[in-house]
Amino acid sequence: MSFESNKPLRILVVDDHSLIYDGLSSCLAPYPDMQLVGFVEDGLSVYQECLSLQPDLVFMDFRLPKMNGIEVVRQLKNRWPEILIIMLTAVAEEKTAREALDIGANGYLLKNSPKSTLFAAIKTVIRGKTFIDPSLDEQQIHAFDTETHDLPTLTHREKQVLGLICEGLRNRDMAEALVISLKTVESHRTNLMRKLNAHNVAELISWADRLGLR
Repeated sequence: MSFESNKPLRILVVDDHSLIYDGLSSCLAPYPDMQLVGFVEDGLSVYQECLSLQPDLVFMDFRLPKMNGIEVVRQLKNRWPEILIIMLTAVAEEKTAREALDIGANGYLLKNSPKSTLFAAIKTVIRGKTFIDPSLDEQQIHAFDTETHDLPTLTHREKQVLGLICEGLRNRDMAEALVISLKTVESHRTNLMRKLNAHNVAELISWADRLGLR
């Protein structure tokens, strides 16, 4: 998935609102060297679409159905370290930007940014540099200590299940969404309750917020 200057930059958009795709399509339409190749509305489908479409650059929302953007970035970077990922989000928080950059995102761009900032983000990450939206405090982002040694460690699947619990899915619906058995979902749910010392759904949702999974 390496970008070559003599070929169009293949771009995948991941967002649960089609208006974002429409807006990017309108902005990039005059530029033949940038090609929108696909649109994905939930986190679980991104990996398969990347296998199929082979994008060079992914615009990734932070809050997605079924799997949040941070987990998707981690998954993609593990498989394709060279893929470029720009978080395109409404979350204007320096700590969130720090978390995204720490797990491999190449840029962090706010959805309300002007077109000039969008193109600056693309040019910056193509050149191998990190882009941070100028509306954010870059010094504060660099100053954040992101160590989480005092927080429980969850497996990748436990994080997925926790995210789906936050969306209000039943165990059977989660099993179908994750393509695993109902018994496996129940096991993950039990492990989550134990690890997080949670006694109900409200406490699980509170932990999801603390762990940045919503």
